[in-house]
Amino acid sequence: MLKNYKELKVWQKSYKFCLEIYRITAKFPKEEKYGLISQIRESIVSISANIAEGYGRKQTLESLTPGILGPFSPIRVALTAGRNLSLLKKQINKFKPEVVSVIDDEHAGKLREMLGHLAVPKILSGEGGYREVASWEKTDMVVSAISGAAGLSPTIAAIDAGKDIALANKETMVMAGKLVIARAASRGVNIIPVDSEHSAIFQCLKGHNKKEVKRLILTASGGPFLNLPLERFAYIKLEDALRHPNWEMGRKITIDSASMMNKGLEVIEAGWLFDMDVGRIDVCVHPQSIVHSMVEYVDGSVIAQMGVPDMRGPISYALSYPERLQGVVDTLDLCSVGALEFINPDYAKFPALEVAYTAAGKGGSAPAVLNASNEVAVEAFIEGKIRFVDIALIVNEVLDSHLTKEIGSIKDVLEADGWGRIKAGEIIEKRKVS
Repeated sequence: MLKNYKELKVWQKSYKFCLEIYRITAKFPKEEKYGLISQIRESIVSISANIAEGYGRKQTLESLTPGILGPFSPIRVALTAGRNLSLLKKQINKFKPEVVSVIDDEHAGKLREMLGHLAVPKILSGEGGYREVASWEKTDMVVSAISGAAGLSPTIAAIDAGKDIALANKETMVMAGKLVIARAASRGVNIIPVDSEHSAIFQCLKGHNKKEVKRLILTASGGPFLNLPLERFAYIKLEDALRHPNWEMGRKITIDSASMMNKGLEVIEAGWLFDMDVGRIDVCVHPQSIVHSMVEYVDGSVIAQMGVPDMRGPISYALSYPERLQGVVDTLDLCSVGALEFINPDYAKFPALEVAYTAAGKGGSAPAVLNASNEVAVEAFIEGKIRFVDIALIVNEVLDSHLTKEIGSIKDVLEADGWGRIKAGEIIEKRKVS
């Protein structure tokens, strides 16, 4: 048997194959099993963890460690980062990637200095570097989680190179969902969602007739301001917005969660991922973040995906799909959790969600403008130029000023993105906090 498996090493580079062997050999004598493992290590899939400053890189790489994936953890990893070079250095030392990319030439130089005499991988920088990592020849799957519009170009590069996508960058679908879905389909590329909500929907739809779906229900934690009185929203500080009650994420996505713009972007993304009109996608506030999302069917049945709030769950599911891995997250004890709450969104407190629905309804270039203006407004809030409550107002004003156009190419997407950023910048200059 070992001889036959060894012969498969020549051509087999399927991650699912590795999982199958891991299962088959579970009862082998220890010496025999690990002898086999050493023979087929080179057949293990490479994962390109194409991630910047958001929640994903650390938890994705944790999902690639032997404790999660067993002895078949990927041995070649291509990584990208933004500016967090100290963390990247640790990951380079641990995972020994063949190639890495950082945000610009300056940080690439600093990384080379930090690595010093250590074995140095190929170091790239900028958008070109991200694209090269995303299309790295030896990778089979790209975890795309660069925050914001910057994730679009590398994701397109990965799709064009025929890499399956574990998608955690919702902005890619918000800006260019129609184009991305068509491009992936034409190249036989699978897109597996990583966001907890979309992973939940993905799982709830499995084994069911899509024609029998009545609506999708995305859950939202409500963020740090769920119970804050409306009259106090004008005094929200940056440090307040960064205190998410349930999830550990990057600054931009944490602020989007606080404003509920994040949920609006997820509604648009879900529309493209699951080919569903946004009029059939609802949002329900669920503070405990135990129910990650739900699907209601035409007979009134509702199927929910539940679990402890831990991003390692959806990340590992995307990486191992269609298999499930053991011991990824803690067991959910509903008796200990107790009551679960479900609340309608408060649009007076969280107007960004309504603005996102409006952009989705307009279609065309509107979602790209929505995303661009929100990114600019969030950055202005981080820099202390505007108030938290100004974010949604600015995005809404930009949308009101925009003449929606059809999106037929990536060039159209980038033009809408650029227009939205310029317009948002102009409005921010007028609203600056003294």
